[in-house]
Amino acid sequence: MEKKQRMSRRSEQMGDQIEERIVTGVYPPGMRLDETELASGFGVSRTPVREALIQLASAGLVEIRPRRGAIVAEIGQHRLYEMFEVMAELEAMCGRLAARRITESEQRALVAAHQACEAARDANDPDAYYQRNERFHHLIYAASHNVFLEEQAAALHRRLRPYRRLQLRVRDRMGTSFSEHAGIVEAILAQDGELAATRIRTHVVVQGQRFADLIASLPMLGSPSLT
Repeated sequence: MEKKQRMSRRSEQMGDQIEERIVTGVYPPGMRLDETELASGFGVSRTPVREALIQLASAGLVEIRPRRGAIVAEIGQHRLYEMFEVMAELEAMCGRLAARRITESEQRALVAAHQACEAARDANDPDAYYQRNERFHHLIYAASHNVFLEEQAAALHRRLRPYRRLQLRVRDRMGTSFSEHAGIVEAILAQDGELAATRIRTHVVVQGQRFADLIASLPMLGSPSLT
């Protein structure tokens, strides 16, 4: 069991490292990711690399093709916008239901997660902020007490994870994100479902200058015409 857990952690770490290189353009769209070369470069066996690539394929960052292996996927700007648009609506639904159904223990956990985000913001640590931000959002999904909705929101959140994480590196975004979180917490604790839905939708969807900033930070994006 312990060996399996170590292997799982190693695969997750590998996935994070490869994901970072894809999103920052080190591994550009269309590049073939050779398991042997990756294992050698990272100083690990092929097993965690293979598992990491399968995880990245499920997140849409990699395509596993017959006889070619793993290829870095391309994603167009329009497709990315569509995914954020759907994510915003799923999270809005979670927020609306959470405002009605959240338990006292879940309220305490949400407030604690919000405070943890504050500490990361104050430390100006976008990666730590993202990890705590991720927990904040997943707590809202769970507080909806709709398991199917929670599963769908979590799956799309995982698909958008690299883009949401990089977005936090845009100037002042952490501070703005934290302020938006405060409004979301306030609405949920006040049991105002419509306000919670409105605030979380605005928090998640990317449009206007925010979308332009996100696109500018993503050299791995493919052609804008791709869908």
